[in-house]
Amino acid sequence: MKLDSIKHLAMRKWIDDMAAMCMPEDIYVCDGSQAEADDFAAQMLRSGVFLPLAKRPNSFAVRSDPGDVARVENNTYICSRYKKDAGPTNNWRDPDDMKGELRQRFFGSMRGRTMYVIPFSMGPVGGPLSHIGVELTDSVYVVLNMRIMTRMGQPVLDVLGKDGPYVKCLHSVGYPLTEGRKDVIWPCDSNNKYIVHFPEERAIWSYGSGYGGNALLGKKCYALRIASVMARDQAWLAEHMLILGITSPEGQKKYMAAAFPSACGKTNLAMLIPSLPGWKVETVGDDIAWLRWGSDGRLYAINPEFGFFGVAPGTNMKSNPNAMHTIEKNTIFTNVATTKDGDVWWEGIGYAAPEGMTDWLGGSYDPSSGKAAAHPNSRFTAPASQCPVIDPDWEAPQGVPISAILFGGRRAGTVPLVHEALDWEHGVFLGSIVSSETTAAAAGAVGQLRRDPFAMLPFCGYNMGDYLAHWLKMGLQQGAIHPKFYYVNWFRKGHDGQFLWPGFGDNARVLKWIFERCDGKGKAQETPIGMLPEASAIDITGLELSDKTMDELLTVNKEEWLGDLPGIRSFYDSFEGNVPQNLIEKLSWLEARLKK
Repeated sequence: MKLDSIKHLAMRKWIDDMAAMCMPEDIYVCDGSQAEADDFAAQMLRSGVFLPLAKRPNSFAVRSDPGDVARVENNTYICSRYKKDAGPTNNWRDPDDMKGELRQRFFGSMRGRTMYVIPFSMGPVGGPLSHIGVELTDSVYVVLNMRIMTRMGQPVLDVLGKDGPYVKCLHSVGYPLTEGRKDVIWPCDSNNKYIVHFPEERAIWSYGSGYGGNALLGKKCYALRIASVMARDQAWLAEHMLILGITSPEGQKKYMAAAFPSACGKTNLAMLIPSLPGWKVETVGDDIAWLRWGSDGRLYAINPEFGFFGVAPGTNMKSNPNAMHTIEKNTIFTNVATTKDGDVWWEGIGYAAPEGMTDWLGGSYDPSSGKAAAHPNSRFTAPASQCPVIDPDWEAPQGVPISAILFGGRRAGTVPLVHEALDWEHGVFLGSIVSSETTAAAAGAVGQLRRDPFAMLPFCGYNMGDYLAHWLKMGLQQGAIHPKFYYVNWFRKGHDGQFLWPGFGDNARVLKWIFERCDGKGKAQETPIGMLPEASAIDITGLELSDKTMDELLTVNKEEWLGDLPGIRSFYDSFEGNVPQNLIEKLSWLEARLKK
């Protein structure tokens, strides 16, 4: 569409101003149609950026520049007016200084390219919990991925009308086609990346990267960093949480949200296939939840995204068959290996690498080299609607009612299989002490304990201490019917170093107990850290788990917990005196209970 199709005059001026700075050869407004997407895909195929996949209808593989393969936290900034508003866990820069630096980068950055205008909705278009953004980009790859990940095009402009609010998102790969400069398969400016958020003006500027959350600005940039500030100001919550629906054999259904750090099985839980007969889990979202109190006092959540942007390695028919079925068609794969017969492959896919593969760098794959065929952060972008267990109400504009909120982490010891908070304040405390041990896929030493409150540490757009205070305040709303809070740990190990709990579909056995607890059932006993299931309360029918193993899974080792407290206290201290007093007192309360 042409620029004059936009009736929003303030938006037109913003686009004109950004175009004057970036100097694109042309401006194109995306309508979001299938015909448009087909044309863009054909363009990408002709240029060699997209590789066709004969085994997967309407699916393509892409290889990025080796210097542009993941989110760049060190180059991610929160540019609030005051440094204290960003807090000690964010990289802060003065907004005016950063704008000056960025204008130099963006000046002429789109020369020889088209500026694509992407109107997109986070959440169902026009829904009461939804919000709108507009991304300007010089990347067709971004356009096609944003079409999968968000609701995009003319219907969004119709909702905005002439003066509706929206978040301004500016993106450039930073590779202008100046005279004599040829284009490349993956244009970027890998040595000069900026992912910058301006919370007060609801704006995002991203330069130099074409990859993932650096470039698909509806994801972490908008849906969490900017949205968390909007949520603070407007009394709702923007969270790094999956949403699932679970139905009992009797047909009763409840919805749960869960916040896990990376490598803790978040997507697998969202698409769980229960091992318990008669139980069913359906997916509302696998990554982000926006939550708001309803008129009936319950907490309602939507998944603001329209697709899944999942990590490929480790995804297989055992770990997540529903994800594997979701990506059978209409999917964009980035930095995976490709096979001779037109399919994709990655480490942990569940079967041996076929001969004659091409690795993610475009070379012949040599298994004896010891090098990975797919990048560890290789991805798939697929429509959520293709998930075999997508929830019937996943697009309900008003959201789904949340009965329980789960936190989790990868802990070899200390944290039991599951425990329940005593009340809302205790639940927020549990969220504030979420921690996980690093795996080989993460930077740093294996087994290092990282604290990640609410799994939001890299994604909160303002001071994390204020964020925790906002959670406490949300629980004080008059007439609010609080969901229950739980902390789960599928990764506890025995003395032999082996996992005690089978995990995967058997995690439904823990969800069953949580389901029962939400109804005031399910046997539990009070411990210093909260309510734990009695050994007989977890249904282990059909599992070869001894009484000793279950006791170990559900044991509260006071000495281990007391050994954990100094690390929590030190972590709280790192917030420079901005942790709510209620939580500091709750830490002392926990210590006193453990010492009894």
